[in-house]
Amino acid sequence: MFGIGAFARAAQVSVRTLHHYDEIGLLPPAQVDPQTGYRWYRADQLPRLNRILALRDLGLPLPEIRRVVDDEVSVDELRGMLRLRQAEARDRVAAERERLARVEARLHQMEIEGRIGDYDVVVKPLEPRHVALVDTTSPSFGNLTLGPIFERLFGELFRELDRADVEITGPHVALYEPSDDPAAPITVIAAVPIDDDDVSAGRVRVVDLPPVARAAVTVHRGSMACVEDAYQALLRWADETGEQIDGFSREIYLDMTGDPGSWITEVQFALRDRKEDT
Repeated sequence: MFGIGAFARAAQVSVRTLHHYDEIGLLPPAQVDPQTGYRWYRADQLPRLNRILALRDLGLPLPEIRRVVDDEVSVDELRGMLRLRQAEARDRVAAERERLARVEARLHQMEIEGRIGDYDVVVKPLEPRHVALVDTTSPSFGNLTLGPIFERLFGELFRELDRADVEITGPHVALYEPSDDPAAPITVIAAVPIDDDDVSAGRVRVVDLPPVARAAVTVHRGSMACVEDAYQALLRWADETGEQIDGFSREIYLDMTGDPGSWITEVQFALRDRKEDT
């Protein structure tokens, strides 16, 4: 018989762990002193403890481990449990690889610029949006071209929604899509979130922007005349991390009041799911 301390040392676990396994019925001691409550273990309990520790190392939760060591699980069931842990472990490895790529990209950015940098890139999901929009085409990107177009589009959108007595429920959104017109290959979209389902107003359309599982996002502070810096930061980040941008950008105008130097714009690029490339 082994005292609990000696048994713990033999198995290289803590006494606290053995107490816990006893409390949940996973590994009760062979004998308990009725006077002192001291626990004693037999040598033939070591194989059961080793199997518990091995399964725990594979990521199985204790309730599942108890079923396995009590022979309540078939080989096929155990295979399924382990395959689930295998998939989870692969997902964790992939996530850590992505994190490593982002760390390396940030270090490279700091080496080039010699400072922390103005643009922090975050990967996050984008929620669906119910929006009213108007659109037109543009021959090119660039603030000199797009600035007047968006001023006209948002003006038209606001007038029509005001005429229809529709309330805007969130920040304004700029979107871009390809156009079939060779002379104006970019579709420019001005949109605002609304709660209404039907808006009968001029050229206004109501659509649901689908959710995006993964998007690279950064925040631009200042005039839209300088927003190209945010785009360059996102494109450089994507190149250095190996991420694949999926389609055109979105711009969310979080605060466009006051001096243009204080404006806040979130620039977003949808990313391809890395699993699509494997």
